[in-house]
Amino acid sequence: MTIAKSFELEVTHLPDHTELPESDGTFVKNFQELPQSIILTDSLRPILQRIHPDGRYRIGQDCGIYWRLTDPLERGAEAPDWFYVPNVPPLFNGEVRRSYVLWKEYLAPLIVLEFVSGNGAEVRDRTPPPEPGQAEEQKVGKFWVYEQAIRVPYYGIYEVKKAAVEMYHLEDNRYQRMSVNERGRYPIPQLGVELGIWQGEYDEMNLPWLRWWDSEGNLLLIGEERAREERLRAEEERLRAEEEKQRADRLAAKLREMGINPDEV
Repeated sequence: MTIAKSFELEVTHLPDHTELPESDGTFVKNFQELPQSIILTDSLRPILQRIHPDGRYRIGQDCGIYWRLTDPLERGAEAPDWFYVPNVPPLFNGEVRRSYVLWKEYLAPLIVLEFVSGNGAEVRDRTPPPEPGQAEEQKVGKFWVYEQAIRVPYYGIYEVKKAAVEMYHLEDNRYQRMSVNERGRYPIPQLGVELGIWQGEYDEMNLPWLRWWDSEGNLLLIGEERAREERLRAEEERLRAEEEKQRADRLAAKLREMGINPDEV
């Protein structure tokens, strides 16, 4: 029997995702956060489908990650703006997850991203939990939770107003600030992608967006961009075929002027 299973048997009851609150009552902070999450998910989906042909992965958007039992219950959860967990089934015991519960799943996210619309103090908070027996006077800091409790390998902080992103990588049990590569982006080797800032229009808003590139520096496209590329390629093929036909027609006409039947050439 594993240590985790043994611990679970010793506790009277550990709640699962159906018994834990789905929300702590906070709101999405601005109108950019939802389209930003859609861009990240949509453009990365083809990569994840290649990595996980069995479909065993999940992406969470403002979804709670429960890392400890507290009173009230929601105090023991963090809800990142975006995160990716590899090698977990799409459903948990046949049900859609209401939250991601570490003591039931055991696998930590590979990447967590927070979108900062204020001064960023909350997502950089390193406040640890109180010592045993002490009252918890303030919430445990997000940075500490991701680094020391959930132990997320890659943690990104996107500051919308500054159009800047900083990334941390878990090394020797501590987060180390990552440096950008020669293209000004952060490589995520496990996915073969890079993360950086792209200026452009999406959802009728021309803004700096957090986006993925492949390891060769090609922007990973979202669905509507892929569809537009396909339409452009199809139009280019049509024009090329039309030009070839016109060229062949001109050659045939010239041969006929010379008394040569082009069908016999």
